Amino acid sequence: PFFVNRGGLPVDEPTWERMWRHVGRIHPEGERVAQRIRGAADLPKIPIPSVPVFQPSTPIPERLEAVQRYIRELQYNHTGTQFFEIKKSRPLTGLMDLAKEMTKEALPIKCLEAVILGIYLTNNMTTLDRFPISFKTHFSGNYFRHIVLGVNFGGRYGALGISRREELMYKAPVFRTLSELIFDFEEAYRRCWHTLKKVKLGHCVSHDPHSVEQIEWKHSILDLDKLTREDFRKELERHARDMRLKIGKGTGPPSPTKDRKKDVSSPQRGQASPHRRNSRGDRRPSGEKKPADSKAMPDLNGYQIRV
Repeated sequence: PFFVNRGGLPVDEPTWERMWRHVGRIHPEGERVAQRIRGAADLPKIPIPSVPVFQPSTPIPERLEAVQRYIRELQYNHTGTQFFEIKKSRPLTGLMDLAKEMTKEALPIKCLEAVILGIYLTNNMTTLDRFPISFKTHFSGNYFRHIVLGVNFGGRYGALGISRREELMYKAPVFRTLSELIFDFEEAYRRCWHTLKKVKLGHCVSHDPHSVEQIEWKHSILDLDKLTREDFRKELERHARDMRLKIGKGTGPPSPTKDRKKDVSSPQRGQASPHRRNSRGDRRPSGEKKPADSKAMPDLNGYQIRV
């Protein structure tokens, strides 16, 4: 059954409570059944996927394939119950703690959990750029949302993730441009009879697992109903260029110790450009110094940094 933890590892009580509430709605004896299964000693052992471990000489593309295999082995969560609560506003260090818990519990996951897990498993690949890509599609009168982790290695783009559809998850880093990658996802959606409506692109995620910065999930929001095909391509390439410039200037992925420059739009943005959020990662170059301003500094007292 879906609520049995692989390998007999204990699941935290809030997770079990969420499972029981869901089971209770569809099965009147749900809680009793769960307790009976948990206490059974003759159940077959379910293999736990092994977290990939790499040699220093292992090429990045091979590492990405191994990470994707691990994510796939956890399987997609079809139960309707969210096993792990993910708040996008949490600092990166908190999300990495949650990803570590995912590897211990080895429960099925959904697309957002796969993105967090992908970040966690690629943190030591410092030559790899990671950024979130969100999709909003329309099918049969309903809207659907999906998210993957975009990657860029050696100027080639790809993606990590999980989905009900094979073509909407892993993409090997073989695409020459970001627009080629997004157009490939769009074509995959078209084969599933979905119409792509919006694409949200975040900025590169820090490789520091102890960073208290938040992930920037939607620096660029591209509405396909308001863009021509050529404008859509240009905006995708503009976002890719923005990420390269931030990394080239040493301002990305973001660091919590640098001064922030708030409410600064991209100098290339025109009045007719689609909505693009002001980046939390927009910072002045390292050579510029700004007088200390206690109001501008983030309040980190609420965070507990784990070492």
